[in-house]
Amino acid sequence: ENSSYNTSLVGGKVLLRQINDRVLIVQMLVMVFLCINLLLISMFFKNESFYTTTRYILFAVNLLSDSFLLVVSDILLILVFFNLTFQVWLCVIICFVLIVYTTVTPVTLTAMTLERYVAVCMPLRHGEICSTRNTINCILIIHALSSVPSIFIFSAIFGSASVHFYQHYNVCSVEIFILFRWSAIYQLQFLIMCIILVFCYVKIMKVAKAASGEDKQSSRKGLRTVALHGFQLLLCLIQLWCPFIEAALFQISFNLFNNVRYLNFLLFYLAPRCLSPLIYGLRDEVFFQALKYYASFGIKLYMTLE
Repeated sequence: ENSSYNTSLVGGKVLLRQINDRVLIVQMLVMVFLCINLLLISMFFKNESFYTTTRYILFAVNLLSDSFLLVVSDILLILVFFNLTFQVWLCVIICFVLIVYTTVTPVTLTAMTLERYVAVCMPLRHGEICSTRNTINCILIIHALSSVPSIFIFSAIFGSASVHFYQHYNVCSVEIFILFRWSAIYQLQFLIMCIILVFCYVKIMKVAKAASGEDKQSSRKGLRTVALHGFQLLLCLIQLWCPFIEAALFQISFNLFNNVRYLNFLLFYLAPRCLSPLIYGLRDEVFFQALKYYASFGIKLYMTLE
């Protein structure tokens, strides 16, 4: 009995150390991505050409929603790791907002893809279609469309759950709502987004083949950007199935559930959100030059103070 007790005690310490290590790794990664995002967001507001251009406005919306989502999902991850509980009604509100901003990212990526399609395939109408006013309206539409799945999901919950359900204390996780069927509108939304992306890719590819000189180079760059958006959308689509997979594994083994949940967070929450700064922060020449300018200004200022 003593040996089994000692074994379980050692196993518990090992598991706790693994959890602590994982939490620290995630915190480091989240802090790095948040610092990069905040740097790019601050650059966006310092340069008038950025906050009056559709592609950069949508990029800033993407960065802001990604940053918010990283902070909230990271807090929930910590609460789950340390088994901290609170009332379900508060969890419902948090999960509602979380699901909305989980959807904002792919919808914004689709809007950015359409902007690249207009820029490459309809360059003469780009200024008219992608005006600042139309961009603001587009942002409102993005948030309205992103709210639709949450409204359907939580309407089903409100219609099925009793009042006592909201008074229970539980670990806040999307999995506690997995008993309620997720609306098919979620899957339909992603199917429509994938069709739009494929359509834009094919159209831009045709223009790239027919173009020559600088136009050909610009078209190919637009093609690569759309392809990267497609990869981001794929990761976001896989993310939709993570709660279902995790809920099934939770019934089998808590350790397996914990391991898969950790990997899902790294691959399908962090990874898609670190691609946006790479696509527009480093690949975009104008943004990259601005980044170099502010970085060199900081060095010069430091040398002057010295």
